[in-house]
Amino acid sequence: MFRRTSSQPETPATTDKVGGKGRPTPTRKEAEAAARARAKVPRSRKEQAAAQRAARGDTSQKMREAMKTGDERFLPARDRGPVRRFLRDYVDARFSFIELMVPLLIASMVLSYTGLAQLGNTILFSTIMVIIFDIIMLRFRLRRELASRFPDEPTATKGATLYAVMRSLQMKFLRLPKAQVKIGQKLPETYR
Repeated sequence: MFRRTSSQPETPATTDKVGGKGRPTPTRKEAEAAARARAKVPRSRKEQAAAQRAARGDTSQKMREAMKTGDERFLPARDRGPVRRFLRDYVDARFSFIELMVPLLIASMVLSYTGLAQLGNTILFSTIMVIIFDIIMLRFRLRRELASRFPDEPTATKGATLYAVMRSLQMKFLRLPKAQVKIGQKLPETYR
């Protein structure tokens, strides 16, 4: 009688591809079970509403996570793309006077209520004037940067100024998607 000396045939070592899917391929049995589960039609309106609620919950959870990490796949449409990513990074990498706006406005309110209304109004109007000047400077610098970084995209500037201004008017820790760069950090040359 013939007997095999090796107990198991050697299996080739698995190698992880760069950019691979990150999980093993499901067996036919698992794939068919998953397809049946997806194709299962809810029997009642209540089950259908529960399924839709669960799907919305999953989508919103992925979107919230993307807002924290900056993952482009799950961001809302208004925040997707290389131009919008550049705008976010450009605004987040610069220090602007706008970030001091809220404390100065609170100080002007307190001064107005304590009887020093003239000083409070002076702080308020000077804060507003400096913010307007900062927004104008942001617009001109941003246009120049967009023209040099995205010369082949004519729609790159469409809505870019408003997007950048609205982001810069928010305090840095309240901005969504969260800032991915620090103040003063050099930005990469390409955003493709």
